[in-house]
Amino acid sequence: MAQIKVYGLAEKLNPVKIELSNIIHASVIQVLQLTPEKRFHRFFPLDNSDFYYPSDRSDNYLIIEISMFEGRTVETKKQLIRLLIENINEKLNIAVYDIEITIFETPKYNWGIRGLPGNELILNYKVEL
Repeated sequence: MAQIKVYGLAEKLNPVKIELSNIIHASVIQVLQLTPEKRFHRFFPLDNSDFYYPSDRSDNYLIIEISMFEGRTVETKKQLIRLLIENINEKLNIAVYDIEITIFETPKYNWGIRGLPGNELILNYKVEL
């Protein structure tokens, strides 16, 4: 399981939302080996007055937060971060300095999914990668 939130300036984020979602989804399928139907993305397009960021970032600045079950190796998480940055940079021409990614991991039992705690679910993918 992975749920993803993306924050950015509305004028820059809205035009690329669909393509960005596709890039993110392809990356989590490749690295985390999630199945294609596991797309949980939320976009938060913000007004200039609601989004403060350092002066060395551009208007394309993105914050991507990934919440997922704990259990992936450090190398798997690094691979996901690298792939996301590379693909977003190449396909959307967003500078690597304008892309920040944070991964939050929680135990499966802290998730409530389909009426069950996450640790009671039967998953069709592996978490320990």
